[in-house]
Amino acid sequence: MNVDLAPIGYVSSPYKKKEDAPRQGRLTDTEAEIVIDERYLPGLFRIDEKKHLFVLCWFDRSDRTVLRVTPPHNPVEHGVFATRSPNRPNPISLSLVDVLEIQGGRIRVRGLEALDGTPVLDIKPYSEEIDCPK
Repeated sequence: MNVDLAPIGYVSSPYKKKEDAPRQGRLTDTEAEIVIDERYLPGLFRIDEKKHLFVLCWFDRSDRTVLRVTPPHNPVEHGVFATRSPNRPNPISLSLVDVLEIQGGRIRVRGLEALDGTPVLDIKPYSEEIDCPK
């Protein structure tokens, strides 16, 4: 099976190196921008009605060979699928961000820990009814 992905844009972020990024973007007030490729701009129709978005990125600078890690908050080794480590076989990140401003194809957000230039794979709206387990 082959899976083909094409980025819809990229992240413009103050984080230039892995060491710059926080453990989790939701733990900081740092702002970043999601820059959408012009051909995908029609897909942003009515996105200005959303306060929170899930952003899926491809962590292109991650180590794809890692299968076990020791999380910083729990010093016991875990399988990578039991953690939020950026190092994993398919380094797809999922971040819940706060929308601060939208201008054309640029979405200014808070809560994104992606490095500058990180490819954005998709954006999905957050839904309290669907995304909050009871």
